Amino acid sequence: MNRFKKLLLALMGAAFLALSATTAWAGEGHDHGAAPAASAGPAAPRFVAASELFELVGVVNGKQITLYLDRFDDGSPVKDAKLELELGGIKIPVEAHAEGEFEATLAQELKPGVTSVAVTVMAGAESDLLAGEIDLHAEATVAEAHRHDWKEYLTWSIAGLAGLVLLIATGRRVRAQRNKSKNAFGSAA
Repeated sequence: MNRFKKLLLALMGAAFLALSATTAWAGEGHDHGAAPAASAGPAAPRFVAASELFELVGVVNGKQITLYLDRFDDGSPVKDAKLELELGGIKIPVEAHAEGEFEATLAQELKPGVTSVAVTVMAGAESDLLAGEIDLHAEATVAEAHRHDWKEYLTWSIAGLAGLVLLIATGRRVRAQRNKSKNAFGSAA
């Protein structure tokens, strides 16, 4: 097999892989039928605040905030703790529900953007101030997330046509080589 044929076969293989592996290159929101993610919807916004003694995770769900307070060293829930929560400089009342689990209700939902979080933890003789922030983003609609640009279609059309031209040229070249070989063997006999 000569160099030209090897190069042509390599190019055909590359074109085939490029055109058949489009889902591997699909960006976010462009999977076109890939298996859905394990969760049924977007994850609720969260924030984390930690110190040497405690670790706090807050989960925001609309006006509700669920707080989980654990010991930093072993991850066990903190018993008999009291929390004071402050979001963006506004104090929010917190109720204990279980060991290490608390709930707060906001007057209104948090607006998109970064909001500072400060939590004072009092557990027996221990007390600590935990600080962090929550970064909320406005959700894009499905139509906005799944938009195709004309340049995307043009690029794939050109790549497809180039692959087709390459395939046709290779087929003609192979056919011409076979005919040449048949004629050379046929005239020798």
